[in-house]
Amino acid sequence: MAVSSSRVATRRAVNAVFVAFCNLVTLLAIIALAAILFTLVKNGGGSLGLDIFTKASTTGEGLADAILGSILICTMAMAIALIIGIMAGTWLAEYAGDGRYGTVIRFLNDVLLSAPSILIGVFVAQMLVANTIHHPSGYAGAVALALLAIPVITRTTEDVLRLQPISLRESGIALGTPLWTVIRTIIWRASTSGILTGALLAFARISGETAPLMFTALGNNFVSWDMYQPMSALPLAIFSFTTGSPDEVKLAWAGALVISVAVLAVTIIARVVAQEKKQG
Repeated sequence: MAVSSSRVATRRAVNAVFVAFCNLVTLLAIIALAAILFTLVKNGGGSLGLDIFTKASTTGEGLADAILGSILICTMAMAIALIIGIMAGTWLAEYAGDGRYGTVIRFLNDVLLSAPSILIGVFVAQMLVANTIHHPSGYAGAVALALLAIPVITRTTEDVLRLQPISLRESGIALGTPLWTVIRTIIWRASTSGILTGALLAFARISGETAPLMFTALGNNFVSWDMYQPMSALPLAIFSFTTGSPDEVKLAWAGALVISVAVLAVTIIARVVAQEKKQG
């Protein structure tokens, strides 16, 4: 049955409107991102210097304590989240299936995924700070951030593994290889870029979190490597400096710029590495 010219014209018009709308929304998003980056560079670029990375915040000239604290806390949080998240996502994708237990775990993971970060901070503060360690510490801050990152990595890992063709599993099992070996040597390697994307999303989320660290790490104005003690972090320093003197406000902008550049650099490096592995 031939389609009338009027219907063809209507479909083309609707398609043109939809494409134009998508282009407009994309342009608005790019403009917003450019405005944010411009504001960060304008307000924080002038304060960037060697002192930011070498002097503590007590001097009013640097953020060395906050930068070191963020590196230590986020590194430990991502290490915890990657191990638990990848294993949990693998179990949900390869072993749990659509069973009742797997459905319950997915539901709980989705609940944790949307949980407010301040609630996670209060929970960890009650469990670790109040009842276990008995004082704020970098370890408690890392656990709080890990709880925010785990559901992101779990969900992404499960979705990526489910996208892998069943033939990959069947080919390995047909050779007599155990399923766990097939997953480790074939499925994980084929899913590297997707799992890495989930890790980047998780890192981007936790790198700027302030509320959980206020209840767990608390803050420390001196450079410290001891994560058993209270520890500073860039989000905490930014939060405390935004209501301070003009010089402290400039430091807050510089800290925000450092976080943005760090997230961008990690994303670019990880993408390059994943692309090289994919080509190899």
